[in-house]
Amino acid sequence: MTNKIFAIGIAIVAVMAFSFTAPNSNTGKVYVADINKSSVAWLGKKVTGSHDGMIKLSSGSLSFDGKTISDASFEIDMNSMTCKDITDETYNGKLIGHLKNDDFFSTDKFPKATFVLKSAKAKGINTFDITGDLTIKGISKSVTFPATVKMSGKSLTAQAKINVDRTLYDIKYGSGSFFDNLGDKAIDNIFTLDVNLVTEAK
Repeated sequence: MTNKIFAIGIAIVAVMAFSFTAPNSNTGKVYVADINKSSVAWLGKKVTGSHDGMIKLSSGSLSFDGKTISDASFEIDMNSMTCKDITDETYNGKLIGHLKNDDFFSTDKFPKATFVLKSAKAKGINTFDITGDLTIKGISKSVTFPATVKMSGKSLTAQAKINVDRTLYDIKYGSGSFFDNLGDKAIDNIFTLDVNLVTEAK
């Protein structure tokens, strides 16, 4: 009986110790993304020019205690992709259709892209170096980028520019790294996401 009581005591101590040392624990306030006010702008370049447009967040939240960002995760609706620079409706539709098919983002199979925070290092007033896992087409890769975070009342806003190497996510169409003699049909491996995040305290 004494051994059994001792074992139970050890188990309780272990559980209590874990609860106070869990690496993801934080006391920050939770801020939830306002998907109607937040925006994500994309830019892709090629030899003959570039295309740009918008894509929508479908959900997201983060914790912030005034100094530290933690427990951040966001989901992007890949089927919400639009193009801004092409005014011809038919050509615009063809481009978006191509971006959604298997040459690029395969949105029928992978309708969501996600970002999950791994670390946020303060670099100065309101600025952080953000590192996290970006998942596109079911493939997760670590990305690091600078972000500016500001508080205003119950609202937290953040701006960031993320450079993404599409070839790491098995998006190789038109890439000079994988195909020869593309000429003016070559498309840059890097595309950019300009994120403007608006959140409200939960």
